[in-house]
Amino acid sequence: MSENRPRNSNAPRQPDTSYSATGTTGSRNTASAGTGRTGTGASAWAQGRRFLREHPWVGKLYRIAAQLALYLFLFSIGWVIVLKWVPVWVTPLVVSRWWDTLGTDQSSRVYKDWTSYENISKEAALAVVASEDQAFPYHWGFDFDEIQDAIKENQRRKRPRGASTISQQVAKNVFLWNGRSYIRKGLEVYFTVLIELVWGKKRILEVYLNVAETGPMTFGVEAASQRYYDHPAKSLTRDEAARIAAVLPNPIRFSIANPSNYIQRRTRQIARQMRALGGQKYVRNL
Repeated sequence: MSENRPRNSNAPRQPDTSYSATGTTGSRNTASAGTGRTGTGASAWAQGRRFLREHPWVGKLYRIAAQLALYLFLFSIGWVIVLKWVPVWVTPLVVSRWWDTLGTDQSSRVYKDWTSYENISKEAALAVVASEDQAFPYHWGFDFDEIQDAIKENQRRKRPRGASTISQQVAKNVFLWNGRSYIRKGLEVYFTVLIELVWGKKRILEVYLNVAETGPMTFGVEAASQRYYDHPAKSLTRDEAARIAAVLPNPIRFSIANPSNYIQRRTRQIARQMRALGGQKYVRNL
């Protein structure tokens, strides 16, 4: 007769290795995965170093490019600092206009006469601000409200409207070439920030009044005043200054000497805006 024996609770148990085995396996997998990622990065770094050893000219070219970029950066800053005090006698636009006349029947004479801000009628300064950039005394080189308005308008305009400030136009005329490209626009932004920081408003406006194209082969309000009004820019009246400002968008197409009906209307409009801004005191404390 068999009898049921009670289980011995004190009997030794077999160790449960399922958890430890799984954990060990997971650890090995994790370690392997980590080693794989590290190995991939190390492998790419090793390949890069091996490539540079096999092609030493690549590293040399990189160092030359880096040094050239540094030198150009330092030169641009030095150039801007020098032009804060030295008159801007020649600009890329002047050279371009002169070059275009070579081999043609047009006169290659350039009408340009640098004049200090103190010897230019403040009516001329006020006229270009009223016409081109009424927020000039207050912005830091860019009129973002005007830029947004131009973007919205250009969505339905056949001919796009620009939103460049006087500072941007000076940066483009003095330091850069004509044309449309992302590189030129990027450099324009760079030089605009630079002249705002180094030159200040008064110097920027002084340069603009001396380098802006005001007629065929004519640059600056002094040259325009002497050529078309037979007197210096210091004696410009409000209407005379407004007419000079009126042709600035396209001084080759529009004429100061023979103003069209459009230029006459625009001259009156600019003169009204000059009065609305409060007259010369608007640009007195730049």
